[in-house]
Amino acid sequence: MKLSVVIPAYNEEESLPPTLRVLYQTLAKHGIPHEICVTNDNSKDGTLRVLQELAATEIPTLVHFTNPGPNGFGYAVRYGLERFTGDCVAVFMADMSDDPEDLVKYYNKMLETNVDAVFGSRWGKGGKVIDYPPLKKFINRIANFIVKMVMGIKYNDTTNAFKLYKRETIEGVKPFLSPHFNLTVELPLKAIVRGYSYAVVPNSWTNRKYGESKLKIKEMGSRYFFILLYCLIEKYFSRGDFRKKSAVPVAQTVSR
Repeated sequence: MKLSVVIPAYNEEESLPPTLRVLYQTLAKHGIPHEICVTNDNSKDGTLRVLQELAATEIPTLVHFTNPGPNGFGYAVRYGLERFTGDCVAVFMADMSDDPEDLVKYYNKMLETNVDAVFGSRWGKGGKVIDYPPLKKFINRIANFIVKMVMGIKYNDTTNAFKLYKRETIEGVKPFLSPHFNLTVELPLKAIVRGYSYAVVPNSWTNRKYGESKLKIKEMGSRYFFILLYCLIEKYFSRGDFRKKSAVPVAQTVSR
């Protein structure tokens, strides 16, 4: 099963080299067939140059695109999700916050259980966060609690972008609506509402070492609410029109 890793990148020239090197080395060590797809979201720094150099000299599985616009986190991820070639795809951060060893756990879990998606959880048993800003942590826990209660689900880390989906699952949750960080909520909630199976694996999160976070909390409240409301409406009023289609056994003709 070929793994694609989609990474959005805006002004990440410092973070990308260590992130991509460790990611590539980890996947190669475990013998996982893969491609690393980075979407340069019209960066103003040396991100594109760094990607060109790494692809040419160090990381043969690296492919990169430049999203001409519109730009934004959600648009950059969507640009990669329209272009990956693997059998499954993970959304992974460029800032070294996600652990490649956790991605290997996701991949093996999907192979072992054949679920349609694997979601990470930083807050359950085995999960951990390192240097998480206290205010963001508080808001994150409140937001995830609201999503959990409103949607009637047990999963406790919907806002965690780091997830793995089969190709069929990604196709099944289209069309994408979110242009910003609310895409991280749209993808798993649509997958759950539409009847795709998933497993939860504990993962770790480490605060970035370089640059600054692109997530602006005060700008995202209404956008998260919009996606939550959309998925809630689909859950109760779509009458199953978007649900995963179960395979129907083909009747066999037996010659006598």
